Amino acid sequence: MTPRSRRRRTAQEQYREAVASYVAAGGEESVQRVITAVSSLSRKLDQWYTRQLADLDLSHGEWSVIALLATSEGQPVTPTRLADAGNVAASSMTHRLDKMTERGLVRRSPDPDNRTRVLVELTTQGWELFESAVREANVVESDVLAPLTREERDQLAALLEVVIAGLDEVDPT
Repeated sequence: MTPRSRRRRTAQEQYREAVASYVAAGGEESVQRVITAVSSLSRKLDQWYTRQLADLDLSHGEWSVIALLATSEGQPVTPTRLADAGNVAASSMTHRLDKMTERGLVRRSPDPDNRTRVLVELTTQGWELFESAVREANVVESDVLAPLTREERDQLAALLEVVIAGLDEVDPT
């Protein structure tokens, strides 16, 4: 068979093969089914998000700033917190914020309670970009979950929330 005539394996075939490999290596099947499914879903969505960010002319780092600011309960955030959350050096965050300020996505202002600190918040343009990106992503995410009923989605979410609640207990850091 020539390379061009090879059929591309489906996502489900890749999933089943991966689970079988992990189980053959000693993994517990029910654990491997869940973890491999979550990992496969995450990887596929990340590919789509990467294309979406490119269309929006945003890097992953810029998106992480926008997402953190949008989910910070309306409170401005320090560049240090943004750097920590993005796992980057403060100097890298400063450069990123410079670019985002130039694009009109974020605003920096002095902290009224501490003159040595700066606070960062989204501008109206930054909020509009965040909302547009979420609406666009929601279309794809809804398509991914379309085979499930609303009740099944609620059940899946509840089960994953239980797992997420226990993540701090297994955190290796």
